[in-house]
Order: sequence, then structure tokens, then C-alpha cells
Amino acid sequence: MAEPATAVPVERVKSKKPFLNETRRSRITAYTFISPFFILFAIFGLYPIIFTIYLSFFKWDALGPMKYVGFKNYDLIIGDPTFWISFGNTLIMALMGTVPQLILALFVAVMLNSAMNRFKKSFRLLYFMPNITSIVAVTLVFSTMFGNNGMINWVINSLGFDSVAFNSSYWGVKIAISTMVMWRWMGYNAIIFLSGLQSIPTDIYEASRIDGANRSQQLIYITLPLLRPFILFVTLISTIGALQLFTEPYVFLGQGGTGATRQEGVTMVTYLYNEAFSNGFFGTAAASAVMLLIATIFFSVLNMVISNRLGGDTGGKQA
Repeated sequence: MAEPATAVPVERVKSKKPFLNETRRSRITAYTFISPFFILFAIFGLYPIIFTIYLSFFKWDALGPMKYVGFKNYDLIIGDPTFWISFGNTLIMALMGTVPQLILALFVAVMLNSAMNRFKKSFRLLYFMPNITSIVAVTLVFSTMFGNNGMINWVINSLGFDSVAFNSSYWGVKIAISTMVMWRWMGYNAIIFLSGLQSIPTDIYEASRIDGANRSQQLIYITLPLLRPFILFVTLISTIGALQLFTEPYVFLGQGGTGATRQEGVTMVTYLYNEAFSNGFFGTAAASAVMLLIATIFFSVLNMVISNRLGGDTGGKQA
């Protein structure tokens, strides 16, 4: 009887996948291309924020050693009436400069999107030009226009009214600065609204026209609902920019570095600037910056909540 053949052990060769396979190579390449943004953001964005929060708990004049004082810097700015005046001025000028600006930007965008306009490209360039113009140059020009003997007061006097002290009165300062902000950013927001208008299919307007809808009905029931994501974005960036208002009030009221402390036009950013570079209190300036950060986050979240409750999130559902 033949002996059974002995089973030869079959060696299992485990195939090892290379560490840098094609998927990992693609990921490394992608992260390499986007890494400059995160590196620059970490150096010039994240680190200053962390250091500012850290500095807000110390007393420091930028020359001597830092002394830990806890929440004393926050107590000082909360108890300072000028801080709350700057907070109120910032909110008032943000409201005066943002709401009319958004309405005019939407009107300009609708006009630029109209087929009746022959020079659309030229007008788009002209409306965007203020955004790329030097803020200091713009403020100096407006300072001349809103001066005691400037063009605005000349028009007011021609209408039979008394001159307005735009550089010293409570509401005059706010009107002048809000006008500068509105003039600078209206064209930028109009271009964003224009891109939103051009993304709306024309078939919707044609169907509504066949059903008998006029232009105002199209604007209310088609244009505005489909523009809600763009309105949310523009409102958000306009609110953040208004809370960070600095150059316009500082140049308009602070030539020579003295007038920026006027309570009629002091904003939160000019307040912390004066605390740091005029008074040498970098700790309270850092605490003011942290308070500004909290206010910016609060109003940004508030904008998003209000927009969502009004139906601002319908853009994603319709997509």
C-alpha cells in the first residue's frame, strides 16, 4: 500500500502595501498645496489671537516685564465710560453704514443686471473702484467735503439750512463716517449681489412672466428668496467690517494723533489703539480686543440665527 504523500506546507507570502501608495501620495500633495495658507494663518492669525487673550491677563507697557493681574484689565475697561461710549458709537455707525449700504448695493446690482444697460462692464468697474482705493485718501477727500466750508455744507446752505458741524457734533461725525463706509463698500457688495442675480435661472422669470407676474412681484417672490444666501454672506461680512472700523474715524478726527480720542467718533478699535500706543496700557488694549472679538462672534451668530429663521437656509434646500 502506497504511503500517503506528505503535505507540503504552503508559505503564505503577505504582500506588504507600500507606505506611499497612490491615495496617500494624492493626500500629501493636496495638503502640501494648501499648507501655505494654514502656516500663514497660524503665524499671522491664530498666534496673535492666542497672544492677545494671554496678554489681557497681564499688565505690560511693551518695554518692561509682564505682570500678571488676572481679570483686572477687564474690570478697568468695563468700568471705563469711554469704552461703553466707543461700543455704542461702533453699533450706531455699523447700523447707519450697513443697512443703507446693503439696500443701495442691491439696487445697483439689479440695475447692472438689467438688459437695458448698455455699459454694464464699465459701470461694474466704476462701482468696484472705491474698494481698491486707499482708505486714507478717501477719508481725506471726504474730510474736505464734510468740512465747515466744504461742499456738503454748501449744498445744505443753498437749501436754506444752517451748516452742520460734521467734525465735532454727535450725529454729524457719525453721518460723515457712515457715508465714507457706505461709499467704500457699496460697490463691493453690489458685485456680490450681481453674481447672485446671474446665478438665478432665467427660466423662472420667463415662467413667472407668462403667469402674469410683474417686475415688483418677481423681485419679492423670486429674486429676494433666491438671493438669501448672498444676503446672509454680505450682511455677515459687513457687520464684521463695521465692528472693526478704525481708519475712517481716526483719519477724519485724528490728524496729528489727537482727535481720535473724541467721544463723538471713537470706536472700539480706536479705543484699544489709544490704550496701547497712546497710553502704553497693552493689557487693557488686549482686553478690549478680546471684548471686540466676543462682540463680533455674538453679532455674527445673531445674524445667522435671524437669517435662518427668516428662511435664509432655503438656498441649500433648493439646491
